Amino acid sequence: MTGTEISDELWQDFHDVVNMTSRELQEWLATDASPADADALPDQAGTERSRAVLEILSKRRTDLTPEDAVVMRAVVEEVRAARGTDMEPTAGDAAWRHRLMSLGHDPLKDPNA
Repeated sequence: MTGTEISDELWQDFHDVVNMTSRELQEWLATDASPADADALPDQAGTERSRAVLEILSKRRTDLTPEDAVVMRAVVEEVRAARGTDMEPTAGDAAWRHRLMSLGHDPLKDPNA
């Protein structure tokens, strides 16, 4: 699969729900609050899916793989299931926020900023 096979809708949906930059996500995954291995090496911190999101953020659309598309769809579905249609900044409880942040979505971030 080439990047041209990643639909415009999936590309946009993924970038709508993943509102953290690759740097923000990488820094988050390296913190003790991140829900994954805190003792991991910085480039190996976070869950497998967290690392996949980080890798996708570092790629150009044309470099995405079929596996990346699967991760992108799963992340969009999971964030939307947790957030619903309301993407306005919401604190929620810490575990909920931390789980979403491990996917690259900070529910406290203003979507219009």
